[in-house]
Amino acid sequence: MTGSGGGGVVATDFRGVLRHYPTGVAVITAREADGTPVAMVVGTFTSVSLEPPLVGFLPDRSSTSWPRIRRVGSFCVNVLAADQEDVCRAFVTKAPDRFERHAAGDAVSGSPKLAGAVLWVDCDIETVLPAGDHEMVLGRVRDLGVSPEARPPLLFWRGGYGAPLPPG
Repeated sequence: MTGSGGGGVVATDFRGVLRHYPTGVAVITAREADGTPVAMVVGTFTSVSLEPPLVGFLPDRSSTSWPRIRRVGSFCVNVLAADQEDVCRAFVTKAPDRFERHAAGDAVSGSPKLAGAVLWVDCDIETVLPAGDHEMVLGRVRDLGVSPEARPPLLFWRGGYGAPLPPG
């Protein structure tokens, strides 16, 4: 596909082009007031600012999990490792036992941390901005950590999952 040089961009073309850009895969978790864990999978997690420490992600407005996470007011980002495609699928399909099988304790906010994640970032929601058919969420980092093993992240690229090549 090549650019046409003018006119508007059709959503299918936009998606078709951007699928060539690899993204990391993260599971955003939170725990509701009644103790119920909630999660959503995103490919839009990014660092935003060092001072103050802010991260962001962009949930789809049609998400059923995002309004529940937003009501909690805090969340934990769990960046999945390259060997965790099964974890990704468990959370995408909302498998009933996904938290029992993959949780590894709670972050300071009470949000679940996932076992085997490359890293986790615990946040309070700072700002939510409209962004077309998505919202842009900025989270103020309250705590974070990285896996003791140097594990490559899970990537999503051209409709499939994979891992980056080792550096060097």
